[in-house]
Amino acid sequence: MTGRVMVTGADGYLGRRTAARFLADTDSRLVLTVRASDREELADKRAGLLAALGDAADGRTEVVPADLTRDAPLAEVATTLTGIVHSAARTAFDVSRTEALRVNVDGTLRVARFAAGCDGLESFVLLSTLVSAGCRTGEITETLLDDGVECANHYEWSKGEAERRLSHEFPGLPVTIARLATIVADDESGRVTQYNAFHNTLKLFFYGLLTLMPGRPDTRLYLATADFTSRGIVHLARSGTAAGVYHLAPDGSEAVRLGEALDTVFTVFESDPSFRRRRLLRPEFCDRDSFGHLVSAARSLGASPAAGALRSVAPFAEQMFHPKLFDHTRLLAHWHDAPGSSGMRLVTATCESLVRTRWGRHAPSPTPTGPEA
Repeated sequence: MTGRVMVTGADGYLGRRTAARFLADTDSRLVLTVRASDREELADKRAGLLAALGDAADGRTEVVPADLTRDAPLAEVATTLTGIVHSAARTAFDVSRTEALRVNVDGTLRVARFAAGCDGLESFVLLSTLVSAGCRTGEITETLLDDGVECANHYEWSKGEAERRLSHEFPGLPVTIARLATIVADDESGRVTQYNAFHNTLKLFFYGLLTLMPGRPDTRLYLATADFTSRGIVHLARSGTAAGVYHLAPDGSEAVRLGEALDTVFTVFESDPSFRRRRLLRPEFCDRDSFGHLVSAARSLGASPAAGALRSVAPFAEQMFHPKLFDHTRLLAHWHDAPGSSGMRLVTATCESLVRTRWGRHAPSPTPTGPEA
């Protein structure tokens, strides 16, 4: 793969890894956009990003500022691009609707307007998410979805809305929508350097701040590593890949069930002496109505740890009540050698890493924590 490819949000966790994968797997030259309020911040971000990318970036990258909430945010970028990977987004489950619209929807459309002026553009990859399917249940195909379904939070809504508007308003662009699974580790070792709702929920369980699990035990969790995801993104950005929707996720048979995952998590926890000393019980599953009542009650408890734990889980807990089976037939048809998911082994490795490092507070030890450690 050659040419000139732009990656937006390149200083973010996944944007940076996607850029590194382009440098490793292709001959492309890269334009990497970062958000910077002034020259000093831009210089700091450029230095940090280039240091992270290493020698492979020499002579093949340019780092430019871009605030996608402003008009013409890519005015400094030449239109001689062959590919665009739009990674920049607000990904917090508790993001406000206003902010989600401003960044995730309107920002995507601003990038698309710029892309429409790139005459040699061969691919435009929008990084979306499986939860853009909202509160649907059952099989979800690799097709554009309508907007007639409730969403659990504004983040989900904004990613689905960005998919629809990009496809409808820019039919001439070679748009590929990559719906991503939940990234829980950097790679199959389970190492975690970026924390999200998955890791934070496990932390609440480990310290006894959450004693119930909202959802259904048979709900599938689609988990992946940053390594798998960045490889898939670069593959989908190749000029020979057909445009359309792809579920960049494990097969449904490789997804882990919520109940089984929770059992695995607590088996790892119980190998830690400090956790055993607290004598915490494994959480019980909680139905939708009961959890809703608990969250409502928590609002009156102010800043108590238990109330804070419930409020932190609430924005994404609704998904746990809506089991889905994500089809990825199109992905496998175009990425024949896609690596399979390690499923529960990834859950185990990630949980061991979290316990060993105490969610990043301690330097990782060379071996996993054992029963007598």
